[in-house]
Amino acid sequence: MDNLDMKILSSLLNNCRESDRQIGIDLGISGGAVRARIKKMEEKKIIEEFFIKVEPPVLGYGVLYVVVSGEDIDEILGQISLVGEPFFVVPCVGGITVCSIVVKENMKQKIQLANKLMKDVRVLSIFEAENPGFNANLTKTDLEILEELIKDPRSRIEKIAENTNLSTKTITRCIDKLQENEGVQFTIIYDPTKIENYIPHAILTWINGDLKQTLQKMNKVFSKSYLQIPFIAKNQIVLFMYSDNIFKMDEITQKVRSVQNVKSADLFIPKRISFHIQWLEKAIKDFKKSTKLHLAYQTN
Repeated sequence: MDNLDMKILSSLLNNCRESDRQIGIDLGISGGAVRARIKKMEEKKIIEEFFIKVEPPVLGYGVLYVVVSGEDIDEILGQISLVGEPFFVVPCVGGITVCSIVVKENMKQKIQLANKLMKDVRVLSIFEAENPGFNANLTKTDLEILEELIKDPRSRIEKIAENTNLSTKTITRCIDKLQENEGVQFTIIYDPTKIENYIPHAILTWINGDLKQTLQKMNKVFSKSYLQIPFIAKNQIVLFMYSDNIFKMDEITQKVRSVQNVKSADLFIPKRISFHIQWLEKAIKDFKKSTKLHLAYQTN
């Protein structure tokens, strides 16, 4: 892996539907060179799969984050499933696992339940992610197209039209709508352990002050180290970054902590990233059975 590979990986993480040609234009190389590098990363299993990530609030669900001490994924998943549906599970260096749970209602009760049930692992932190106000106004047609994109986020518009009997114009309009939605991301799942020469890491910050202003300051200082666009919640900013050695990584973390309005910042180095889509498939299936034409929730 060289820095050009990392930039291509970053482009795919932020929008995997971006054409090889456009990525090449942005990086000053040919589309063929981009395609060859992507193929190489797939062969080496650095890129595991292309993926569409839908934030649960887009479909009216809440999100519970749990940070535990332990790496027995099967055990952790078993306990999570008693509280809600797993969204993602990320074991990190140091024996820490970060989990996200999709819950429909009774969030406070679910937090209490999680604390009681997760006995075989030490819960370090458990909190509800405050919804930043994702657009949730999706139609049944949007969800039908979303079902196709779950199978292959890079699927050609013509193929989706063939599978759904919808017009290419309708599909193009829907995909544009999804790409404009901050709660929907066309991305990839990658294996951090297979990236040589670089260390992907995430810095979870808790903000006490103006969120947008704080993010603007972070972007000015740290954007060259971004692997993905930062994830924003009402009181949190998660920075997805990469460094070529642990000392630079630690230095960046310390600099993040010194940014005005940053209350605290925790560093996580992922060893594996796994997303679960059963909750999403079920939510789409349930809504398609309803008589509503729009899936609209109050998300603020």
